Amino acid sequence: MSIDLYLVRHGETAWTRSGRHTGRTDLPLLPEGEAQAGRLGRHLAGIPFAAVFSSDLRRSLRTAELAGFPTPSPMPLLREFDYGDYEGLTSEEIWATRPGWQIYEDGCPGGETPAQVYQRALAFLRHLEGLEGPVLAFSHGHFSRALAVAWTDLGIAAAARLALDTASLSVLREGGRGRVIQLWNLVP
Repeated sequence: MSIDLYLVRHGETAWTRSGRHTGRTDLPLLPEGEAQAGRLGRHLAGIPFAAVFSSDLRRSLRTAELAGFPTPSPMPLLREFDYGDYEGLTSEEIWATRPGWQIYEDGCPGGETPAQVYQRALAFLRHLEGLEGPVLAFSHGHFSRALAVAWTDLGIAAAARLALDTASLSVLREGGRGRVIQLWNLVP
């Protein structure tokens, strides 16, 4: 048995453009984000996905729809990191009051810890058990990075070393070499 997990980060929103941490805030895609989602669809067309999942937040659901997948299974496990008190702030604003803060080491007061996000990623991977072939998941930047390191059995802190742009495609593959990151951060 093997599985390929196609992982898509949602298209651009006003807060992704400005660098604001967007967890629970349910923002729409910008027109540019909608165009990005359409371009992603051309890369995904024709792949016979065994299942399609999306975070239940509208920026991910809309990205899925515009990419050609109008009815993904909504999956709260795929939601973004809960930034708690840091929701809507930029990293620079956080560093002004908490120098050296790193999300995958320090977490967010009033939100999730890195360990909680890692456990949520593992829970999503357990949800995939029994599926075979390509699976598609629409999610968010920080959570997708946590999902990739959980996939490869790396510690959560390693997620800080993975850059991920909006409307990007990554492929996590399971096969003869175990679980690997086959493709990362392709922006059509």
